[in-house]
Amino acid sequence: TPQIESLKESVLTLNRDLLILEEELLYPPSNQVAIYLSMDIGQFFNLDAVKVEIDNKLVASELYTDKQVNALFRGGVQRLYMGNLKAGEHEVSAFFTGKGPQQDYKRGAKLVVNKTQNPLVLELKIVDSTAQLQPTFDIKEWKSE
Repeated sequence: TPQIESLKESVLTLNRDLLILEEELLYPPSNQVAIYLSMDIGQFFNLDAVKVEIDNKLVASELYTDKQVNALFRGGVQRLYMGNLKAGEHEVSAFFTGKGPQQDYKRGAKLVVNKTQNPLVLELKIVDSTAQLQPTFDIKEWKSE
């Protein structure tokens, strides 16, 4: 009935609002750090696992299935980590493991960031380098306007 559908929609909206509120309480914008993973790869790398460290402390570790890798390859972006970080300088490290056509890869990327009062958003990027015929691994900081 239309009444039940309306009620379901209200519950879903309320649920979403509660999740957003909970996230804001747990991770206030002034301390918030979020790390995402994206891939633009094809022939040079098949992702198996990612580990992320902040100031040499492990904050995220993920093993990937073929289904997850395919979703990322089709343009999906995964939130690997959401947490709190004090203002100041921090070193973010990411370690990627996977297989290439000729070899297995264990590669890392590092970035020193300066946490301000604004939320910090980082993207781990895996990209095919056709010039080098191998994958490249990078950490990019998204600047807020």
